[in-house]
Amino acid sequence: MRGRVGTLLWRALLAALLVCGIGLLPWLTRTDPALTVLKARSAEREATPAVLADIREQLGLDAGPLRLLGEWIGGLPQGDAGRSWISGTEVMPGVLEALGASLLLMAVALTIAVLVAALVCARTLWSGGRHGGGSGSAMVAALPEFLTASVLATVVGVQLGWLPALGWYGFQWTILPGLALGLPAGALLGRLLDDLLPGAFAEPWALAAAARGIPARRIASQAVRRCLPGLLPNAGLFVVGLTGGSVAVEQIFDIPGLGRTALQAAIAQDLPVLQASTLALVLLAALAAGGTRLTARLLIGPALRDGGLSSLHRPGPPARRTPPLLYAGVLLGVVALGLPRDPLALDTRARLQPPSWTHPFGTDALGRDVLARVGHGALDTLLLASAISAAALLIGLLLGLVPRVSEPLVDTVNAIPPVLAALLVTAVVGSGGATPALAVTAVAWAPLAAHTAALLRQERATLHVTATRGLGADRWYVLRHELLPAALPPVTRHALLRLPVVALALAALGFLGLGAQPPSPEWGLLLAENQPYAERAPWAVLAPAAVLALLGALAVTAAGLRVRRPRRAVRAAQHRPETRELAFR
Repeated sequence: MRGRVGTLLWRALLAALLVCGIGLLPWLTRTDPALTVLKARSAEREATPAVLADIREQLGLDAGPLRLLGEWIGGLPQGDAGRSWISGTEVMPGVLEALGASLLLMAVALTIAVLVAALVCARTLWSGGRHGGGSGSAMVAALPEFLTASVLATVVGVQLGWLPALGWYGFQWTILPGLALGLPAGALLGRLLDDLLPGAFAEPWALAAAARGIPARRIASQAVRRCLPGLLPNAGLFVVGLTGGSVAVEQIFDIPGLGRTALQAAIAQDLPVLQASTLALVLLAALAAGGTRLTARLLIGPALRDGGLSSLHRPGPPARRTPPLLYAGVLLGVVALGLPRDPLALDTRARLQPPSWTHPFGTDALGRDVLARVGHGALDTLLLASAISAAALLIGLLLGLVPRVSEPLVDTVNAIPPVLAALLVTAVVGSGGATPALAVTAVAWAPLAAHTAALLRQERATLHVTATRGLGADRWYVLRHELLPAALPPVTRHALLRLPVVALALAALGFLGLGAQPPSPEWGLLLAENQPYAERAPWAVLAPAAVLALLGALAVTAAGLRVRRPRRAVRAAQHRPETRELAFR
């Protein structure tokens, strides 16, 4: 009971710190809030001292940020979140309306994600865990949401006219943005589930059920149920991410969602709207986390308390080495061909030229060689994404070891859209080349920490850990020899699966103008620059999108590799002094 109260207090403190930090945003950035509000209200009006003084008096800026924050918090119990600094309207009705639109979009995207995840795991379920999914799901997971949204809006919405492409007037308007969000999310969730299923099919209950002739369909459904508790925390993170993190998709489809509302408020420094939007996301994150953890406990039953589970993580056969080597060779070949070319050379007479021997990937709107820009951008994108993924893996593993500290922190961090995180990081450390990397790192560790905590929670309830403790092993021995060997491989594979996601987060910041700036050849900026010409020159967009998909295929096939331990090493491990000592205690 004391631990639960402490967790609730820690969660409330984190939410308060986040909201207070957002309330101090203009002062942290050392900008004049009155000037920013004036530009948002009317860009043509001259910023005279009298006009700025009038705005400060209207908003009460002279009272200071702490008093403004206190007044805003004081109105929350009465349902009053203040008035917008830009429009002057009440904040709460607009935020609730935006939240409703985002929740509807999230529900459609999550339904599509579940269907996609089922397709990804279909081969494993059909074969009873003997064959895993292919690398096609990784390519789907690596598709940029904003690029998928642009293609769907242009092709399906405008050219074919099958579904409405812009606006928000009913259920039909949710399908295309739901597909843009649900396809990559479902592919990633499917890969995580596919990683756990072989262990479930190898458990004694599954083997006994197959021997008794129980239908394979029932065994497969129980295997999915067995794996869901380890996956639900990440599913809860997806719920919040699909609600507040779909800024680019909401921008493309002109959806008045919460993510877009928060972004516009952050840019205009409309603090009441931004604070209310963030608070709504924090509360949604807490509800999603509580719901997923309660569902996980119900699925597992008393085995979690009684230590009656078996481990899902068993060493499997090494995966084929040919696919990752093939993907790596193609990716390195593209980079090697692009590096000798000049990514900044302009040729206005060769604008938007299709692929040819001179320009294998064609040219962009300024006549620059796309292959050269893809090759030079790979160095920045791949190295930066790899460094961020490694840092996120380390932070996620360390914080996952202390779930009472990390779980409320994960929920709070996940409630911050990457775009808003970039703005907050910019406010603290200033703008620069490292700002996008710090912003993505600040949120990239959260899914890995949630995965680590969920796996360790189940692993601590397994029979072999109970037996090891019964033999007198201390906590350090259990952690080093039982828990970490079970959690480290799947979490590392999860980090590899998220390598394209990290690259996509950097790309999304570039797409929204918060990442790399021209004339940098960073892949996200390439997609942003060439996206308006997708219909006239699709090669300029497909080239960076294809290398991102190739990176996803490489990551997922490399994540499937397992090092086979030599028999001599296994025998040496079995005869270690510490093992013999533990066995005879």
